[in-house]
Amino acid sequence: MTSTSKPTPSKAQFDQAAFDAFVLDNKVIGFFEKPITLKSGRQSNWYVNWRTVSEDAFLSDQLADFVISFVNGLVASGKISAAPQTLYGVPEGATKVAMIAQLKWAQASGTFAPGSHILAMGRGKPKEHGVPKDKYFLGVPRGTTVVIEDVTTTGGSLLTCIESLCAADVSCPYAVGLTNRMELRDDRKSVAQALRALSPAVEYFHMSSAVTLLPLAARRSNPGAKILAEVEREFSEVGVEPIRF
Repeated sequence: MTSTSKPTPSKAQFDQAAFDAFVLDNKVIGFFEKPITLKSGRQSNWYVNWRTVSEDAFLSDQLADFVISFVNGLVASGKISAAPQTLYGVPEGATKVAMIAQLKWAQASGTFAPGSHILAMGRGKPKEHGVPKDKYFLGVPRGTTVVIEDVTTTGGSLLTCIESLCAADVSCPYAVGLTNRMELRDDRKSVAQALRALSPAVEYFHMSSAVTLLPLAARRSNPGAKILAEVEREFSEVGVEPIRF
């Protein structure tokens, strides 16, 4: 067996500090001098964007290992009752990392063989005709499925994805966000609360949080007191909890 200095994905423990550093080093999170309008319709002076990482094969491979170690940690701690069979990405933001992670997950399962695991992918735009499985998927997730989201804001894309999975009779009791913006929805619920209110309920976990990352990013980039004050104001209005720099 070829030796390696890096633990295999099935054995590595999730390192929160290392993942936060990965986010910051690759400029996934940062600040805008002028506010932009997010997909949710809200304006913000800060961003979370995983696109640069997802376009890079090497970084995507590293990110997939982080995802696997995080999910393994949830299983080991009992937060997920049993090891899932499928890791599935919300189209289109988390599709790449979820597929890479799913392949590695299958290879490390001990049962990797023809037909043992599905490589599932959702369509960015549903087909106009056909049964739900053909409408929404190129490879329908099998067994207990963990849904992977890149950036969680108000959870709209995540909820739509879960609805499509349920329509195809896929069991998806868990969702994982790479980064949680920690914002309340218009109904003043957090994304975690909204997912728990579904029937059947979905438990949400995040690998990184804006409340932790933004102060670290501010120390690195020093965006200025005015921008930081705007971010604090934003969190006071729509944040799950306040933020202080």
